Amino acid sequence: MNIIFDTQSLYYLPQYIPVFKKLCEKGIKSQFVFYKNSHQDLIQGVIDNYNLEHIWVENQLQAIDYYEQEKSDWVFFANSFCHLERLHKVSKSAQLGHGIGPKSSYYTKSSQAMTVRFVEGEYRLSRLQSMYPDDTFIDVGFCKLDPIFNNEEIDGALSLEGFSDKKQTILYAPTFYPSSLELFPENWPEHFSDYNILIKPHYFSISKEKYKCHLALLNHWSTFPNVYLAKVEDYSLVPFLDKADLLISDASSALFEFALLNKPVIWCDFLKLRWSYKGIFSFRFKKRMDRDYGEYANIAVHASKYKNLKKLVVEQLAKPEKLANTRLALSEKLAGKLDGKASQRIVEYIIENN
Repeated sequence: MNIIFDTQSLYYLPQYIPVFKKLCEKGIKSQFVFYKNSHQDLIQGVIDNYNLEHIWVENQLQAIDYYEQEKSDWVFFANSFCHLERLHKVSKSAQLGHGIGPKSSYYTKSSQAMTVRFVEGEYRLSRLQSMYPDDTFIDVGFCKLDPIFNNEEIDGALSLEGFSDKKQTILYAPTFYPSSLELFPENWPEHFSDYNILIKPHYFSISKEKYKCHLALLNHWSTFPNVYLAKVEDYSLVPFLDKADLLISDASSALFEFALLNKPVIWCDFLKLRWSYKGIFSFRFKKRMDRDYGEYANIAVHASKYKNLKKLVVEQLAKPEKLANTRLALSEKLAGKLDGKASQRIVEYIIENN
């Protein structure tokens, strides 16, 4: 059997790698297709670290040409792919989403039918099946967190020599849009000098020219002695989730992934919106968010403004168990089984259905 992982963005790897490792255990050959970009040299370092068999392509057209040539048994995708009709003449396709969260795109990316889509939990399975009754969805859980639940050594472990063992650690992980990032003060790490601060922005914030204002702020914050800013090669959120005692985020998948570990979360309701998402155009923001947005919001305490943030951090770290029951109650709906066996279930399925 031969498996290919279509890796259009580096941040798809944390979802792929647990599956890749299970395939290796069974002696099944895998290879990765990476898309060329400005960070190619850094990505090559990650590839070398895992000793991944791989090729580079310019775009999806080059990728489908390669897939037709290789005729692998399965090709994994973390998002949609434009040339499924051509692919399905030679290979089966599997979709493995790279995150969970409140954005409606979680559901709309299934509008192009793949052979199978692996999903997280019975709720998401039922909803997708009702939207796309002719497609195949399999509930496996959320394999990205398998290493934490299995107490395995975490890939990409962080080097935090500058952090104090006597301080608790806060993780700030904003998404790229709509984001709270631009509404944080330039000196906010000073306000939290009693804590270690990890900052893990979305990959787009540190890699795309469109978000250069994000990068300028992030680089400034990295100069504070209590801050560790994720580098491009820190592609995986998992080591950050593992190290942190509390998460601050906005409408990000990171927020929900951290909550699955039953640790406290603060949700920033203050967001920098483009003019095209404000006023009479606010429907665009609502459309971007999933209909369950309101219920998911109960998984965290909310900061309506930046000035409320410090008080909430102190309160939540003093009583981290405060919303534990709510987090646990929503975990099944968000991610299904949290037993560390999601990647195992994926591999078993593709073997049985080859």
